[in-house]
Amino acid sequence: MRIYMQIPPGDNRPPRYYDLHLQEDLLGGWTLVREWGFQGAGGRLIRDHYVDRERAEQAMFKVRDTQLTKGYQVVFMQADRQLPADGTPE
Repeated sequence: MRIYMQIPPGDNRPPRYYDLHLQEDLLGGWTLVREWGFQGAGGRLIRDHYVDRERAEQAMFKVRDTQLTKGYQVVFMQADRQLPADGTPE
């Protein structure tokens, strides 16, 4: 699952981005990878580990919701399975 968000460019600066994606590890756990910065430049990268997919998805949607309140807009979302219209797991 992946969510890519951006803040439109302004003040002669490139747009900011926030990229979230989930990765399953070899032991059955899940990693939420968060990367953010200015488009075209190096950004920050943080990996948070979770014991199951449900907790990782909850954390991912919480980060998404926080970033939406800061002005980010979802540009791209890819799900490994069908999600309801509001984008949250059932």
